[in-house]
Amino acid sequence: MAQQIITRLLDDLDGSEAFETIVFGLDGKTYEIDLNEENAGKLREALAPYVDKGRKQSQSRGGKRAGATPVAVDGNTALVRAWAKENGYEVNDRGRVPAEIKEAYAKATS
Repeated sequence: MAQQIITRLLDDLDGSEAFETIVFGLDGKTYEIDLNEENAGKLREALAPYVDKGRKQSQSRGGKRAGATPVAVDGNTALVRAWAKENGYEVNDRGRVPAEIKEAYAKATS
């Protein structure tokens, strides 16, 4: 039996169809949000003055922060969500994907 799973990203602010997932950090915490093109542009515009004056943090400067576990999922939460559902994980169709699911995905696909 063939099965096709379609995952739609919804904008976390207004519920419309999302264009992308944006990952950002503040106060030592990392967040991700699914946004449509307009809302993604507004977020980037709002953060632009801070990004322009800020410094990029590198792993070589201080190594890993306490309690931080870097997980590479290439920003594709739709793929991670689909993988998680196919592998028995409970994951919401929108919002943040839990770190343990990202870590499991990274281990299974690397």
